[in-house]
Amino acid sequence: MTMLLIKKRNQMATFELYRRSTIGMCLTETLDEMVSSGILGPELAIQVLVQFDKSMAEALDNQVKTKVSIKGHLHTYRFCDNVWTFILQDALFKYDECQENVGRVKIVACDSKLLVQ
Repeated sequence: MTMLLIKKRNQMATFELYRRSTIGMCLTETLDEMVSSGILGPELAIQVLVQFDKSMAEALDNQVKTKVSIKGHLHTYRFCDNVWTFILQDALFKYDECQENVGRVKIVACDSKLLVQ
């Protein structure tokens, strides 16, 4: 299950949503190892994760320009705390000149207006 948390820090709210991605999980595991071995303090590890949250949101907002069309069977949908969650089965992703079939996909959509408060 994907979790969404909002934390206010320096007048900016950040979503911890991307920590559940592959790169976010690897970063968290690496930071845990570094804290456990004494290489890094826990406070600095938390600062790295907060910066990761901000950087991911900024990169997706500013650097991703590709538009994707998605078709599939809507298995489940949910709207809770301004977050939409969709689970699609037999999804077809179309972008540029390519297309990919995916058996099952989970899409989590958050209101970007919540990032600036």
